[in-house]
This record gives sequence, C-alpha cells and structure tokens, in this order.
Amino acid sequence: MKTFAIAFGAAFLSSVAFASAATVKNLDGESHTLVVSEGGSQSEVSVGAGETIDICADGCFITLPNGDRQVLTGTDTLEIEGGVGRIF
Repeated sequence: MKTFAIAFGAAFLSSVAFASAATVKNLDGESHTLVVSEGGSQSEVSVGAGETIDICADGCFITLPNGDRQVLTGTDTLEIEGGVGRIF
C-alpha cells in the first residue's frame, strides 16, 4: 500500500509540473529558434513549422527571432505567426 501511495504521488506531481508548462505554437510554415532564459541559464529551442511544444514549467523569458522578448508563466500560450509572438 505504501508503494502504491508513493507511486501515485510521484505520478501526480509529474503531471502537475507538466500541466503548468507554457505552450508555444508555431503557426508559420517555417521553423523558428527561440532563446529561452530560465533559472539563470540560456538555451536555444527550435519550434518546427506547425509544431506545438510545452516549455518553461517555472516561467521564463523568451527571445523571438525578430528580437522581441516575452515573459512566459507556466500557464501562457505563445503563438508565433509571421515571425511575431503573441501571448494568450
């Protein structure tokens, strides 16, 4: 019973973390590379044409290819269209 409770708790926590990630939707016909600043580190993330990804579970700054910078929390949706990002 204890093992079941631990496994259930771990599964619940991982689903909560996943559910709180921000979403990036690339509505363009070409891929875009975003610079993601999260927790004091930077990385580049590629979002393919028509692709939707989850990102930034704890919030982050995103720099778009056109130089715009956006702040994402764990519940935002960023849509990229025409190389420009809009948060919903």
